[in-house]
Amino acid sequence: MKALTWHGKGDIRCESVPDPKIEDGKDAIIKVTACAICGSDLHIYGGIIPGMEHGDVLGHETMGEVVEVGRETSTLKVGDRVVIPFTIACGDCFFCKRGFFSGCERSNPNKAVAEKMWGYSPAGLFGYSHILGGYAGGQAEYLRVPFADTGHIKVPEGLTDEQVLFLSDIFPTGYMAAEFCDIQPGDTIAIWGCGPVGQMAIRSAFLLGAARVIAIDTVPERLALAHAAGALTLDFLEEDIYERIRDLTNGRGADACIDAVGTEAEPRSSAYAMIDRIKTATFMGTDRPHVLRQAIQCCRNFGTVSVVGVYGGFIDKVPMGSAINRGLTFRMAQTPVQRYLQSLMTRIETGEIDPSFVITHRAGLEDGPELYKTFRDKQDGCIKVVLKP
Repeated sequence: MKALTWHGKGDIRCESVPDPKIEDGKDAIIKVTACAICGSDLHIYGGIIPGMEHGDVLGHETMGEVVEVGRETSTLKVGDRVVIPFTIACGDCFFCKRGFFSGCERSNPNKAVAEKMWGYSPAGLFGYSHILGGYAGGQAEYLRVPFADTGHIKVPEGLTDEQVLFLSDIFPTGYMAAEFCDIQPGDTIAIWGCGPVGQMAIRSAFLLGAARVIAIDTVPERLALAHAAGALTLDFLEEDIYERIRDLTNGRGADACIDAVGTEAEPRSSAYAMIDRIKTATFMGTDRPHVLRQAIQCCRNFGTVSVVGVYGGFIDKVPMGSAINRGLTFRMAQTPVQRYLQSLMTRIETGEIDPSFVITHRAGLEDGPELYKTFRDKQDGCIKVVLKP
């Protein structure tokens, strides 16, 4: 089959790889009908995710049609149309039973490596480093789905691939970011990053009752899309974000702040951000937490900082004194996608939201390597790429 594979920093190829096979009775194989390039895939493209190996198949936003099922798979049959969460979960362990699917204790066969980095291992992920299982991803013609009874949601008749594809990751992630804010009537929510996850967080914040959303970015197309959703937009290269948020909230600060950027904050945004960039380039640091710092400073006393941007290692110069003395609450997670699937599918079915609004580019797998570059460089108005094998 054809698939997008990793061969080093900036080197993504579309090439032939072996077809996936059933390896366990709980597996299923799907024929991929749509997949997407995620912002977190760009961290792999940029060479900052450890544990990648040459030839690894990428991609964790995937859906398709079931073509084969293992003997122990009870809820799927050949022909079912399904969306596959990026988090791989067994459904039966301590964490899965509590709805914390991204903390699954059984789905990462390389958990000993993850434990050395983080203390304990999260769940395995599709297409995202051997530290998290080394599972082949879904930017391919076919995908093996482990623990398939837990790792899917069936698509109702009448919904298109593009309407439901983002249930695999960015819609639940953006929704969780807003849910973490415990939004109350009249609240102002500030969101850093108007990429695909940020766009979903903006709309989710309004769905959950936010009175006002402040969206922060510098890319014109992203700011325009945020404005179209009703957000008040700020360009961080043109304005002092802290002072503007103070002005907009009568000096109090935002009720909650969402970091939808994570480790690769724009180095032009401040002197600290440039120092972060230098540290990572010279292997003196692993992450660039400028947005996290600013979100803490801009949040009101006893407010919430919600973090869904990807961080991988250690960060410094984080103003914990500010957070502690002002009573901030931190909420963060790798999204337990399965926890949100049915409720968000219902929101799509009832027309509350159509996540396909974020798509700007559509292509086949063979165009994937070039579109990785287009997405990374924010060229051609690119906000979200969908590939159709």
